[in-house]
Amino acid sequence: MFKRATLAALLITTPLAAVAQEQPNSVEFRLGLGPSLSPGYFGDDDLDLGVSPKFQLEKLQFGALSFGGDASYGLGFGGSFRFIGARDADEFDELTGLDDIDFSLELGGGLEFTTPDYEVFAKLRYGVIGHESFVAEIGSDIYYRPTDQLTFKAGPRILLGDDDYAQTYFGVSAEESGTSNFDAFDARGGIVSAGAKAEATYALNDDWEVIGTLRYEQLRDDAADSPITEKDDQISGSIVLTRRITFGF
Repeated sequence: MFKRATLAALLITTPLAAVAQEQPNSVEFRLGLGPSLSPGYFGDDDLDLGVSPKFQLEKLQFGALSFGGDASYGLGFGGSFRFIGARDADEFDELTGLDDIDFSLELGGGLEFTTPDYEVFAKLRYGVIGHESFVAEIGSDIYYRPTDQLTFKAGPRILLGDDDYAQTYFGVSAEESGTSNFDAFDARGGIVSAGAKAEATYALNDDWEVIGTLRYEQLRDDAADSPITEKDDQISGSIVLTRRITFGF
């Protein structure tokens, strides 16, 4: 009887082990681009037409380790990405005399708790290109799926930044004060903004999706007090066409 049980166990586990070993290393992500309407810089009073990129890591398979993929609920880890466009003082009369700021790319990740109806997350990112400082984002979303192809989600957001981040986008150095109409301002880190984000996703097929996003942010603390800030309330929106891409390695 023991031999039969052992043989049965081998017959069951051997195929599973073979499948696990045969899984190739791969990364699956969603990449897109589309028109956007947003403030020209943080604190701007006007909206400018631009282009918005979107990147979302969906699955990572590395050996026996697998992240993402099929829908799973509960506590898990998720990646995070944000692109911030450059600020060229020559493009805005009111910023004459301030230093230009290069574009930034933030990468990171954090914890998320997901259910079929809502999600709560806390993520930390670092400016690997550009501002080279830390930001944290805390938020949640409620989901509504009227059809298999259409998904709505919306919820609050809080963005926090360290001193370097605040000084980069909201500070005015003594040198800049001497060449501009702004008084020197030493921006400190803390809560940068609080607001909400709403997003609608329409799946054209398994690979292609159209994603519409609307975001409202109210600048807080030194971000709101900065002499650069013309308007605390910031509204932005975009419509992006994305495609799922898979690479093996």
